[in-house]
Amino acid sequence: MRLLLLVAVLLLSVGCSEEQQNKISRFGVSWLEGDYKVTFYEGSHKKEWLLLDGKVTSDPQKGYYFFWVKVGGKSKYVQVPISRTTIEEI
Repeated sequence: MRLLLLVAVLLLSVGCSEEQQNKISRFGVSWLEGDYKVTFYEGSHKKEWLLLDGKVTSDPQKGYYFFWVKVGGKSKYVQVPISRTTIEEI
């Protein structure tokens, strides 16, 4: 359901100014707060992260998702290409 809402917002943004699109983009960032499984694929390589009560941000112009994960009790910053990454709500 949330994915459909995001797609609808993005389709409506086509006729908006760049500033309006940036505002809508920032709205999308807050939409990606919660519990997610992020999976990165490159050839036969697959890497997964679980974000519990986390936040995934994106920069579509640069083509990356950004997020923080806990690894061994420490926070680690991760940046993955949008084109090779899936995000699933859990």
